[in-house]
Amino acid sequence: MARITLIFAFLMVVLGEAGYLGTGSLHKTALIPVWFGVALGLFGFLAIRAKTEKGRMTLMHINVSIGLLGFLGGAAEAIRGYVSATAHGHAPDMIALASKVTMAVLMGIYVALCVQSFIAVRRARQA
Repeated sequence: MARITLIFAFLMVVLGEAGYLGTGSLHKTALIPVWFGVALGLFGFLAIRAKTEKGRMTLMHINVSIGLLGFLGGAAEAIRGYVSATAHGHAPDMIALASKVTMAVLMGIYVALCVQSFIAVRRARQA
């Protein structure tokens, strides 16, 4: 799962850069997915290099927590941005909205994969 974390980290960095460039490099908040990607990448790399199973497990729990925060934050901001724009009679910024929704979806998939992995490891230990 630690190697899959690196894939999601890369996707988050690409998403952040695309969102930033897609909004004309005006809004630094479009880079938020980059920071989630950097955090995932750092702890994913450390999990790969962990000397013990307990260390790897701890680092992966940190990663799934980062993923959960990314999912919740991305989903909440997508909803908030859409509702705010429509309440003020404006069309939402579709690039920003797409970036937030994509972040929420990617992080949701990542969290789901981590949970499946954690369950599989626990079942294997009990068998």
